[in-house]
Amino acid sequence: MRDNSTIELVECPLALEEVMRKIATTAITLVAFFATASAQTEPAATEAPAPTPPVPCQSEHYRALDFWLGQWDVYDTSGNLAGSNSITKEEGGCLLLEKWTSAQGGTGQSYNFYDPGMGKYRQIWVSAGAVIDYAGGLNEAGEMVLEGDINYHNGTSAPFRGVWTLQADGTVKQYFQQYDAEVDTWNDWFTGIYVKQKEGE
Repeated sequence: MRDNSTIELVECPLALEEVMRKIATTAITLVAFFATASAQTEPAATEAPAPTPPVPCQSEHYRALDFWLGQWDVYDTSGNLAGSNSITKEEGGCLLLEKWTSAQGGTGQSYNFYDPGMGKYRQIWVSAGAVIDYAGGLNEAGEMVLEGDINYHNGTSAPFRGVWTLQADGTVKQYFQQYDAEVDTWNDWFTGIYVKQKEGE
């Protein structure tokens, strides 16, 4: 009769060694897997933030007519109230918006801005009476001088120019002229003296 006890005692250490080898191999595989997964899910290094772009419309070209900003009463050369005018800065400083109301109730509006395409300061005025489109810039005296055309809704047009002058007392003088081709002369069209309104008016 064969005695198997000796065989079993010999084979058990071999089986245990095989099991331990498989466990070690599995452990190594799992460590490698988790290391790879961790590397894949680790967030990428944070990139440096892009530099903040410069604020537009802040150069002296865009601010050339800022002395006209405010709430104004406007008088003619005889001291009579001609109307009131509101000049505000809009679109992040890229635009001055004019809202005019005459003493008789007439209205008009204009866009005033530096046109980078033209390289000039520009005003486009629109009212029930006419459309004015003219451009220019500051002269040596610091006056805003614009030249262009006035186009009336009846179909007529003429060369037109305007001058804005900041005066020593803080008022602003606005002087318009229209060209008469028949007599080859510039005729006064309007002169206004702007006086800042008192708060609460």
